[in-house]
Amino acid sequence: MTPTDVLHAVGRLRGVAARTPLLTSSPVDDLLGRKVWVKAETQQRTGSFKFRGAFNALATLDDRARAAGVIAASSGNHAQALALAARLHKAPATVVIPADAPAVKRQAIEALGERIITYNRRTDRRDALVEQIAHRDQLTIVPSANHREVIAGAGTVAWEMLQEVPDLVAILVPVGGGGLAAGTVLAAHSHNPGLQVIGVEPATADDTRRSLHAGRLVPIPPPVTIADGLGHTQPSRLPFEINKRLLADVVTVPEPAIADAMAYLWRYYRTAAEPSGAVALAGLLRARDRLPDGPVGVVVSGGNVDWSAYRTLLDTAMERVDRERSDAAPVLC
Repeated sequence: MTPTDVLHAVGRLRGVAARTPLLTSSPVDDLLGRKVWVKAETQQRTGSFKFRGAFNALATLDDRARAAGVIAASSGNHAQALALAARLHKAPATVVIPADAPAVKRQAIEALGERIITYNRRTDRRDALVEQIAHRDQLTIVPSANHREVIAGAGTVAWEMLQEVPDLVAILVPVGGGGLAAGTVLAAHSHNPGLQVIGVEPATADDTRRSLHAGRLVPIPPPVTIADGLGHTQPSRLPFEINKRLLADVVTVPEPAIADAMAYLWRYYRTAAEPSGAVALAGLLRARDRLPDGPVGVVVSGGNVDWSAYRTLLDTAMERVDRERSDAAPVLC
């Protein structure tokens, strides 16, 4: 893959995907001693960056493949994105999601009227199930990360950021399957080869960090994390090959830090992020001293969170952040 793939995706998504805002907060800038630009993909169609890749992938299918239908496995956000992209392309879609996927994500898929199949993420072989259904029903598989056009679509997030703030020295992105990170490094290195792209993972789901250190795909047991969208057992192969060459670093963050980042996003940016979406900001808050001096971008990748879970996490995190920063915490303005 090359940055040209991202540019083609920019053209296909123009007028279809939302050009999401870059948010700033003077209190956070003062706290971190640098300008921080937050890309709010919470305001993307279907509530996450995943719509970009799903639509781009369907746009490149021929008419016969679209008419037959598509299928994908997902923790929820890619499934929602594929369902909407399929509707816009007038193609049937089947989505395979965990039985314990957040209710808000399942309800959003159901509202789009596509076929849902559930699996047990602890015992079932998800990818084998997808391949079986695809073969039986003659469907095209559109993976959530391991797909050229999905990666290219994800890269349009960074492309937009750099069009508005060309002097960024680093961009932090959540890492699950690795598609967003791979698309980001393609866009970033085309713009400026010295621009660092930093991946951020939950400490309990550090399959990409381990794999990059080993130089090969390293599987881990099914992780337990509040960031359900990042609970992969190993990176996807195609994005891993890109990230292995171009990703500057991977930062891991503990569960409380993810919740604290959600609290920061709400308090200082008025943005409701799901745990997976807040991970990149958690990485910045914990690893600020590892970054070069200058403005940084943070991708908040999604906001599809169950309200009761969000409220519980936010209440606890707000108390912790207030307690830890009672003297140094910036004043909201």
